[in-house]
Amino acid sequence: MSAREDVLQLIRRATADVTERNPDVDVPVEWTYGRALPTADVIADFVEKVEDYKAAVRRCPEVGAAETIIEALSALDARSVVVPDGLPDAWVQALSGAGFELHRDEPVLSHAQLNSIDAVLTTAAVGMADSGTIALDHGDGQGRRALTLLPDRHIVVVREDQVVSDVPEGMARLAPALRARRPVTWLSGGSATSDIELSRVEGVHGPRHLSVVLVAGAQ
Repeated sequence: MSAREDVLQLIRRATADVTERNPDVDVPVEWTYGRALPTADVIADFVEKVEDYKAAVRRCPEVGAAETIIEALSALDARSVVVPDGLPDAWVQALSGAGFELHRDEPVLSHAQLNSIDAVLTTAAVGMADSGTIALDHGDGQGRRALTLLPDRHIVVVREDQVVSDVPEGMARLAPALRARRPVTWLSGGSATSDIELSRVEGVHGPRHLSVVLVAGAQ
C-alpha cells in the first residue's frame, strides 16, 4: 500500500462519523471577521506590544503633540526631518522654530537624499493592539512609501481613536485604501531581520528606529 493510501485511510476513519458534508454547517464558526476582540484595555495592549518590538512610545494630549514630537526626534539625535504634505501646520512650525532642518518631498527627493536625512515624521492610518502593528495607507501626512523606508529614524503619530484590537479590525479600517489600490506599509517596530546567520540585524528593510507618539483623544 502506498503512503497516499495510508493517509487516505486515516482520513476516512477519522471522518467516518461525519454525516454532514457541508463543513460550514458541520462546524459552525461563531466569529465575524473584523469584529473587535474583547480586550480589556486596547490602548495599554497596543503600547505593550509596540514596546516589545523595541520601539519607543510617548503618550501626550493633543495640545502637546508638537512638543512630544520634538522630544522624540531629539532623543534619537535627529536634526534633519522629512515632513510630508498633510501634516498639521502647528507641528511643522514647531519643528522649524526648534531649529530642525525640514525637507519637503517637492520636488521629489532622490533615494540618495532620503538616505542622508536623519528622520521622517508621519501620521498613520491605524494601529493594531493584538500584534503591535501600525499601518500607513499613505494618505495625508504619510507621504509616499520611500519616505518611510530610507531615513534611519521614523517618528509616527498615532491617535488613540485609530487604535483597534487586532489585524482583522485594522483591515476593515484600511479597506477604502485597499479598494483604491493604494499601497499599505506595515510597521512592527523598527526594521530588523534574523535571516543572516540567525543574528538580528536592524535597518535592513527600513528605519532602524521607530518612535511612536500616541496622542490622546480624537482629532
